[in-house]
Amino acid sequence: MNPLRKKRLLIIVAILAGVGIAVTLALSALQENINLFYTPTQIASGEAPHGTRIRAGGMVEKGSLQRSADSLNVTFVVTDFNKSVTITYRGILPDLFREGQGIVALGKLNADGVVVADEVLAKHDEKYMPPEVTKALKDSGQSAPGLSTSAKQG
Repeated sequence: MNPLRKKRLLIIVAILAGVGIAVTLALSALQENINLFYTPTQIASGEAPHGTRIRAGGMVEKGSLQRSADSLNVTFVVTDFNKSVTITYRGILPDLFREGQGIVALGKLNADGVVVADEVLAKHDEKYMPPEVTKALKDSGQSAPGLSTSAKQG
């Protein structure tokens, strides 16, 4: 093989290797930042991975909110009206957080089936509900309290 062809071949191989490494690093970074949404039914049936950051959402059960007297720890139960899952959170809940309302919690599922949330998102007006929660409730045959089918989502 002549030296010019050998040099071109090495350059092409180096470029392809660089592109391959860049794509691999980008995909690996994206994989770590994916937060898949799971309903309480999916979590209770074991579909949600343990120890991986997920989004869990549904309606906060009335009477389930328990606040610690000496810390910012709160525990509440979220339901999709088929199954329920307990969520623990350390911090100040959003101002719009209410029992009987839709929420989405971001956190990790522990071995006991409890979601340990590091962020809780609440609805932003009385007719809004996170799209994932609306879809999950619709799939379970329930409708969200106070949300008409003609209410604008978004």
